[in-house]
Amino acid sequence: MQRTLKQPIEIVGKGLHSGKRAVLRVLPASAEYGIWMRRVDVTDRDNLIPALYDHVNDTQLCTRLANDAGTEVSTVEHLMAALAGTGIHNALIEIDGPEIPIMDGSSAPFVAAILKAGLQEQDAPLRAIRILKDVTIAVDGFTATLSPADSIEIEFEIDFDEAAIGQQSKSLKMSNGAFVRELSNCRTFCRRRDVDMMQSAGLALGGGLENAIVVDGADVLNPEGFRRADECVRHKMLDALGDLALAGSPIIGRYVGEKAGHRATNLLLRELFANPDAWEMIDVTSEQWNDLPGAHIKPSDFVHA
Repeated sequence: MQRTLKQPIEIVGKGLHSGKRAVLRVLPASAEYGIWMRRVDVTDRDNLIPALYDHVNDTQLCTRLANDAGTEVSTVEHLMAALAGTGIHNALIEIDGPEIPIMDGSSAPFVAAILKAGLQEQDAPLRAIRILKDVTIAVDGFTATLSPADSIEIEFEIDFDEAAIGQQSKSLKMSNGAFVRELSNCRTFCRRRDVDMMQSAGLALGGGLENAIVVDGADVLNPEGFRRADECVRHKMLDALGDLALAGSPIIGRYVGEKAGHRATNLLLRELFANPDAWEMIDVTSEQWNDLPGAHIKPSDFVHA
């Protein structure tokens, strides 16, 4: 069955790049609605944007969506991961500016608010995209692949020169609350020199140690250190789930990313849908539903930090 929220949620934070206050509301929506973004501060043109891969117009530092009228919302990936990871299929997201608030740099604040609001089952069948054959994209040394599998699986590998990160890899099935339990509180990360470069260019003005892990060589500049020893690769998996959610329906298949990011995952979805023999849309059976990310979530699955 499809699912929405039992009641609206509101979250106040700041944009990562603008540093400006941002008010986010996530509202319940009817079955078959999907996920839409609405810029409530935009009144002179179309302010509704579908949360779909073919409306992504930038992936350089985050995932940004836009409609044909030029209305944009950026940094959508952590919220999209929270919605996918808790099994929310229908919702209207209202935001009063161009950026989803960064919060602590993870999906945890969004997941906490969703679970507090409650999940509402809807009397409508859930459809999923089942991968039938391998699809791969390789660009600029990054590789991402979707291949057939019985459930949603994500495997990721990263390799950074910084000793604090180094080489990390992890594979995880996104079932039985795994996203909520294993990935949702893993924060975005960056290198000290990247922060300096972005801020000198007028970006990441809202960034700081309260919403990102910052490393400098072998040192983690955050006083609390990592939440998990492999937090960085786990965050990459979180990003991948959020970007894959822009397919518009859950994907039943295995995603493998090697040094990949927002661009690679979006290009992978475009390649997938350009090959209609590589996938099919199916009605999810009760057995398949049990393996989806939002199935069987328990309050005890969620740990903020």
